[in-house]
Amino acid sequence: MRINVNMDFKLVSKFEPKGSQPEAIKKLMSGLKEGNNFQTLLGVTGSGKTFSMAHVIEKHKRPTLVLAHNKTLAAQLYNELKDLFPENRVEYFVSYYDYYQPESYIPTKDMYIEKDSQINDKIEQLRLSATASLSSRQDVIIVASVSCIYGLGNPENFTKLGFEIKPGDKVSRKELIHKLVAIQFERNDMELMPGRFRVKGDTIDFIPGYYNNIIRIEMFGDEIEQIKEIDKNTNEIIEKHKYFFVYPTKHFVVPESQVELALTSIQKELDEVLPTLEPLEAHRLKKRTMYDIEMIRETGSCKGIENYSRHFDRRKAGDAPFCLLNYFPDDFLIIIDESHQSIPQLHGMYEGDRSRKKNLIDYGFRLPSAYDNRPLRFKEFEQFMKKNKVVFVSATPADYEINNSAQVVEQIIRPTGLLDPEVFVKPVEGQIANLKEEVLSAIKKGHRSLVTTITKKLAEELAEFLSSNGIKARYLHSEIHTLERGEIIRELRLGKFDCLVGINLLREGIDIPEVGFVGVLDADKEGFLRNTRSLIQIIGRAARNSESKVILYADVMTDSIKAAVRETARRRELQIKYNKENDIIPKTIVKSIREKEYEIKDTAHIPKAEIKEMVTELEKEMRDAADRLEFELAISIRDKVEELKKRL
Repeated sequence: MRINVNMDFKLVSKFEPKGSQPEAIKKLMSGLKEGNNFQTLLGVTGSGKTFSMAHVIEKHKRPTLVLAHNKTLAAQLYNELKDLFPENRVEYFVSYYDYYQPESYIPTKDMYIEKDSQINDKIEQLRLSATASLSSRQDVIIVASVSCIYGLGNPENFTKLGFEIKPGDKVSRKELIHKLVAIQFERNDMELMPGRFRVKGDTIDFIPGYYNNIIRIEMFGDEIEQIKEIDKNTNEIIEKHKYFFVYPTKHFVVPESQVELALTSIQKELDEVLPTLEPLEAHRLKKRTMYDIEMIRETGSCKGIENYSRHFDRRKAGDAPFCLLNYFPDDFLIIIDESHQSIPQLHGMYEGDRSRKKNLIDYGFRLPSAYDNRPLRFKEFEQFMKKNKVVFVSATPADYEINNSAQVVEQIIRPTGLLDPEVFVKPVEGQIANLKEEVLSAIKKGHRSLVTTITKKLAEELAEFLSSNGIKARYLHSEIHTLERGEIIRELRLGKFDCLVGINLLREGIDIPEVGFVGVLDADKEGFLRNTRSLIQIIGRAARNSESKVILYADVMTDSIKAAVRETARRRELQIKYNKENDIIPKTIVKSIREKEYEIKDTAHIPKAEIKEMVTELEKEMRDAADRLEFELAISIRDKVEELKKRL
């Protein structure tokens, strides 16, 4: 049952669209009204692409999926859009695994690796909140990573198995308890958490899987007398509900009537597959599958039950799995952020999943139907795009986006008036000596520098060379944990060191206003990090500072260099013209530097008498970090808490 709460989107901001934003918003809206399925917003770094997209969402008035290529970017977009739409539902949908080791088999070593994972309860709660919102309202924005194309339960089951309650309903306490258990609620009269309920006399308390507050049902005989929403921490009544809809606590829910049908289907597939296998593989598969069937019959679940999802969903072999996109109503809006990175990711997910499962199926660890517990193929994702409306967003859209778009809308003028940096090309000979002088010059102006190389060895040697010449330099490499990367960038901004050297400084979308110089070594070595798109992205790292410059060190003017320099000059010319016409003087962005997160590198020195107090303090920090969606920090703090608890 879809309960439609029809509300318009309401964007709340003290800022009005400026620079190229008004024209970009107008053109994109015209495209949507004309029925264009595909459009591209080509917006330079710092031009306020998210703000423009927020205006498009508000005006288009359709549920919206905003797709990002990693969790970090998704969290940033989620927080920005949540601030812009405080009265609407802005949700967050990413992979809920803190740790994930997929099931696999290595034939050469005869080594079976069992699936090992750790689920983040907070993210699972946010995922459930996303689908519950889609099932009940129109004014919904879901910010998701590419994990949204992975299999999820059937949306029809999710809404049909949910049930509504309201004061005056004739229903027994026993019947209500049965309904809660049927949608995966667990009874626990001691500790109430999301997905649990407790019973005391004529009162049933429960916390929905997607909720933080307690819902209290007060009965009078076989009738619901009151439904109250209660603060979990203070026990204060927040609201008395005239109506409440209870959704399942998990996405994978199946009506009892379908379970036996699914088990019959699994048994049938097993009987068909066994004769095709060698004796060892056949024995292995039969033993495992029969055990799983028995477990599902007895407990309703088994380890790796998702591998049987095709049978529970009653899909045919090869049919697309249900995923988050199936929970959206018809004619929704899809915004693909950083599309030049997101589209290739969407392309690669299916093949990677299938190649891992092949060995498991060939060697009798899984039935062939396990292939259908998978992410969408790109062609299947394309079907969703073609049925709805898509806006690709990127500073450097790729051929796929440009070739498929009815129009490419440019957003070149920044609201701040900042220009794209000047780009110079200098010879490779003497590049290190020249680079040193440029970094020193930037230091004198109070600026920081970014330098990108093509090999790890050169990056390490360069950082060492600069350090030995009195320049505080650091090397950023791929093995550094995401949390540490964030801390390194924070220290660069604070001026604890002056130059950051790396191979791929685009990974985190590093936008640092303090950067006044970007040096690109061996810019003429054509390849992944020296193609036109990458060079424009690297040049964009210097676009937050009004005095910045970029030097490409190259002996050959490759086609990529020519195109990147030409495009930057074109943008710069448009920006200068706009500033002159509007009397704008570019000013470097002022961006606050966050406080250092609470951190304890070593717990051994903490006196035993102080441990309890420290654990309480850290657990609060951990919850706060999770609420800010900084899950890696929360995990790091949790590990410290566990270390401390061992000493109690």
